[in-house]
Amino acid sequence: MDRTAAIDRLSAVLKDAGERADWELLGRAAGELGPQLQRLAAGRAWSAGERAALGRLRGVHDGAAAQVAAAGERLQAQMEHMRSNKEGWMAYALAGETETGNTQ
Repeated sequence: MDRTAAIDRLSAVLKDAGERADWELLGRAAGELGPQLQRLAAGRAWSAGERAALGRLRGVHDGAAAQVAAAGERLQAQMEHMRSNKEGWMAYALAGETETGNTQ
C-alpha cells in the first residue's frame, strides 16, 4: 500500500469538503482521520515522503478548521443580525397579516 497516496487522498477529501462548505462530510472525514492514520502507521516508521504528506495533511486540516471557524463566525453574525431585527420583522409580519385581513 502506498501510504503517501493514501495520506494525500485524506487531504483531498478534507480540502474538497472545506472548499464546498460540506460540513457534514468534513466532520466525518476529520473524525475518521485518527483511525485511518493508525491503520496506515501499522507499526512501521514513516518515510521522509510520508512525513511530508502528513505535514501537508496537517496544513489542510488546519485550513479546514479555519474555514469552519470562519463559517461559524458568519453564522453568529447572521444570527445576531436576525436577533437585533426581530421586532421589526414581527411588526412587518403583523402589518402584512392586517393588510391581508382587510382585503378579504
